[in-house]
Parts: sequence; C-alpha cells; structure tokens
Amino acid sequence: LEDTYGVRPLFKLLTDDGFLAVCSEAKGLTDITHSMSSPPKITPFLPGHFEVFDLKPTGKVGSIQMDRFHCCTQEPNHAAYDTVERLPSGFVPETVKSNIRSLFENAVRKRLMAHRRIGCLLSGGLDSSLVAATLVKLAKEEKLKYPIQTFAIGAEDSPDILAARKVASYIGSEHHEVNFTPEEGLKAVEEVIFHLETYDITTIRASVGMYLVSKYIREKTDSVVIFSGEGSDELTQGYIYFHKAPTPKAAAEDSVRLLKELYLFDVLRADRTTSAHGLELRVPFLDHRFTAYYLSLPEEMRQPKDGVEKHLLRDSFKGLNLIPDEILWRRKEAFSDGMMSVKKSWYNSLQDQMESEVNDFQLEKSPKTFPFLPPRTKEAYFYRQVFEKLYPGQAEWLSHYWMPRWINATDPSARTLSIYKPDKDQ
Repeated sequence: LEDTYGVRPLFKLLTDDGFLAVCSEAKGLTDITHSMSSPPKITPFLPGHFEVFDLKPTGKVGSIQMDRFHCCTQEPNHAAYDTVERLPSGFVPETVKSNIRSLFENAVRKRLMAHRRIGCLLSGGLDSSLVAATLVKLAKEEKLKYPIQTFAIGAEDSPDILAARKVASYIGSEHHEVNFTPEEGLKAVEEVIFHLETYDITTIRASVGMYLVSKYIREKTDSVVIFSGEGSDELTQGYIYFHKAPTPKAAAEDSVRLLKELYLFDVLRADRTTSAHGLELRVPFLDHRFTAYYLSLPEEMRQPKDGVEKHLLRDSFKGLNLIPDEILWRRKEAFSDGMMSVKKSWYNSLQDQMESEVNDFQLEKSPKTFPFLPPRTKEAYFYRQVFEKLYPGQAEWLSHYWMPRWINATDPSARTLSIYKPDKDQ
C-alpha cells in the first residue's frame, strides 16, 4: 500500500521464481543476490495503489492483484470523519477562499501530533511562509511548550535568506540561518545523489540545499518533525511555465500530471534529504482533502491571473496579516535558484564547475554512453556519471527528466526562461 503522493516511498524486488523483498529506499535492495538468469528489477510501488501477494506453502511469492485505491482528484473517504465540518458548496469566490483557508489550517493542525519537537523549513517563498505562519499560530493555540524553530539556507545576500528573515521576524519563530557556499554545495553533490537515487537535474540542484539544512537541523538543534511546503507548486499551478498554458484545461491536466509524478521529483527530494538525517517530514499542502478540494475548483479559477502564478491561493490569505504582503505576493523563485544572489545563481555556479568536469567529446558521445535518457548538458552528464557509479544499470528508476512545458526549454531552471522576472526588491 503506497500513499497517494508517495510522501513515504516503498520499493520492491520480485523475481520470476517467487522471491520478494521490500524496502523504503531502493539502495536497500541493490545488494541482494539471488540466483536468476537475469538481474531482478527494483521498482517503486506506485503511489495511490495497493498490491496483493500470494504466499505459497513453498515460501514463494506471487503478485495476484494491483489496483488504485485513491487518486488525487477524489475526496478521501476519511473526509466524513474530519474535524472540519461540511464545507459550504458552490464556487462563489469568497466561499472558495474561505474553504481553502479552513482546509489548509486543518491540514496543518492534524499534523501537529508529535512526540518530538516540531520545526519548519522556511525559504521565504509563499508556500513555506504560509506553512510556517500557520504552524506558529496553531502551536500557540495548542499551547506547545516550546517555540517553533524555522530554518533557511542560502548565501548571506540571497533572496531566500532575506525573505525568510522577514517572515520569521513577522511570525515570531526561533529562526536559524544556514550559510550556503557554492564550494560546500559542489562538495555535497555525490553524497546527495547517493541518498536521492536519481540523476534528474532539477531534483539534484534543489536537494543540495535541503540536504545541508537538514544536516544542520540534526546536528545543531533538537527539532525532528519538520514541516515543509512541497506540493503547492504542482497543486496550485505555481511553476512559471503555467503562464504559457494554451488553455485552462491543459493547465489543470498538467497540474494533475505533476501531482502524480511527485514521487519521482519534489517528494523524492524532500523525503530523502530529510530522512538521510533522521528527520520526519510533514507536508500539509499534500493533505488529501485539501488537494481534492482545490482540484475540484473550476479550471479558470486555478490559473495564473494578472501575471501572477498561484493567484487564488494568494488571494485566499489576502488581508489576514498572516504573513507580510510583500511575501504573499512574492514571485515564484526555484529553491535551488533562490539560495544564491541574483548576480550569480547556484545554477551558474554549477555550470562553471561542470565545464571542468565534463569535456565536449564526452557530451557528444553521451547517446552512445547512456542510450537511456542521454544527458544533453555537461551538468546532466556529470550527475549521470555519479549515478551510474553508485547504481550501475538502474537508469530506469527515472522515467524522464523534469522540464517546463509549453516553452522550448533545455534546462529546468526558472532563471533560464524568458518569462522569469525576479522581484525588484531582490
């Protein structure tokens, strides 16, 4: 049984002669030796699915059924027992915005149950700021015996550090800043790929910062249960490329696609970088009831509006003074890009380093060296090299690279897109 978004992953190894092994990370299965004519495949349990196995008297195992039990567009059955009463129906804007607020607050509240100290990642973007502010508010209501710690990572003058500092001061959290340097980031790349079990470009870029901030939390604080803002960009059409969606229907369909693929990308990043340091991740934006309600709204309502992505989500919290207005309307900034100054992003630092790591001849021959998903850039080539060294022959763990849609993009960084406009105050 795998949860709807794969927030907690599960992998299986099932041989044709009935040997079954399961593990929460694929690396736990790679060294299993079993006599077979061909190496057994390690595959993820699909999110939102359950699988039934038959254990025979001989001890051998066979898969007899695999079905979907929940899709992100369906309201979960447990909604009937939720603490939020029946929501007002209809799509009048004020009703919708009130419902979004109620369900989001409920999503945070139900995740407060913990025996260990709760903290929150805070990049200073809209999503993590809403999570952190709601968490601090509810922690006071529930009379938690400690202040909520928030954590930001970046270069000293980076957009994320400056924005997170404003939010932390505004909401009154115990704020920690982790200084990030390109040298430290580059040094951590191989370790990060080991934990991630992927060679996807944007996942690795964004994971380096999250891995290092998680390391800090583990070593320097006693916070263990960590709230984060994953899932919002997929659900609320937050990626900048959504401005280029040809129709509201196309945008809505892509939103669902992104949610179904979270286990390959952002959720994979968030789970592995935190669990590598023994932290427990909680992601309120992926609350099943919240996501089902948001996806039930009219397609036109969920699109970017007035040149601003996630307009409906922002508008739902307008005038509440939960977070500063400048943060509520802050433009989308990719986590991997926002950690560095606008002058030289983490993306540019990586490109410079990869020029010396991979030569033109290697890149030219990449379709022959790596026939499956051949890398098209030196950065991608380097990641693939490291991955193949760690997990030889397992390239099919990734089905495709994460890339923006509806624009001719060869790189996933928002900063490479012509529609990217950093905030003026950054």
